[in-house]
Amino acid sequence: MPDTSQPDSSTNAPPRLKPGAKRISLALQGGGSHGAFTWGVMHRLMSEPLIYIDGISGTSAGAMNAVVFADGFLKGRRQGAIDGLEQFWGSVADLAGMPRSIMRGIPGISDGWAVDNDPAFMMLDIMTRIWSPAQLNPMKVNPLRDLLEKQVDFGGLQARPDVKLFVTASNVRTCKSRLFRTPELTADTLMASACLPFLFEAVEIDGEFYWDGGYLGNPAIYPLIHECSSSDVVIVQINPLTRNEVPTTSRDILNRINEMTFNASLVREMAGIATITNLVETGKLNADRYTAVRFHQISAETELAKMGALSKVNTERSFLQHLHGLGYETADRWLRDNFQRIGWESTVDVLEKYL
Repeated sequence: MPDTSQPDSSTNAPPRLKPGAKRISLALQGGGSHGAFTWGVMHRLMSEPLIYIDGISGTSAGAMNAVVFADGFLKGRRQGAIDGLEQFWGSVADLAGMPRSIMRGIPGISDGWAVDNDPAFMMLDIMTRIWSPAQLNPMKVNPLRDLLEKQVDFGGLQARPDVKLFVTASNVRTCKSRLFRTPELTADTLMASACLPFLFEAVEIDGEFYWDGGYLGNPAIYPLIHECSSSDVVIVQINPLTRNEVPTTSRDILNRINEMTFNASLVREMAGIATITNLVETGKLNADRYTAVRFHQISAETELAKMGALSKVNTERSFLQHLHGLGYETADRWLRDNFQRIGWESTVDVLEKYL
């Protein structure tokens, strides 16, 4: 974000950093309420005075985290960003969410934070497969949109093109991704980026209709490479790439299909970037024509994989706070282990991870 150190408002050049500071860009995946993990990650990163966030690309919950974060930063710098995210997720918890059943905690029914076998969540899942969003919500009630309108100063944000935000949505008609930049951001663009087609009707923007951006860009990496100053991209991964066991039950199969679908676009894009990077590093491509990019990843795949797909619609306060704590601790460990490597080398083996 701008002006964290010594900005020069008369130019488009990035501000000079404090001695020892590191400049990064963030790529934030979507994943429903699991986005509270990203809230914790961003809280920890913004608490580190030597970390400067140059740009953010986000999809769905990742897009909401990005916009709320930037809005808070413009209002109150680092503490404003931290407070803005806390206010947003607290407000999400205040919304009327899915209640946990009275069988919570019974082994095999509602274990820990996993709710895939919880009758209340199973009923929601069944309903969305029988009735369309137009039938389930004919009045188009969307308290999340109202929450964003109330908290975020979209007009003020649109007036700051120097704030590098990129939000992805999927065009229903053309099967193409649409990238919204800061001057285009509204509550509707965020709703488009987060529009799961079984839960919400497609969002219309400028005569086109959009579903969740995760289908085609979760999140988009290329704008962080070509439109931001930092050469270090940190991917906050909340959809597990790897599972040690092959799913056998219908619920586990659907869950894994969900994870693979929402990781597919990231894997494809990163595979292409990894191939080019490898060719540059081995001297097979002219390095002057390509931007050298270092990649990093903050994730808690093992912990998040245990929670199941339906937990992504669980917005109870204790669950969101648990995810926040997990994200904060994970980012803290990552900073301790990797801070000195930022700006020098990738801390994730992209070829091994994505090829």
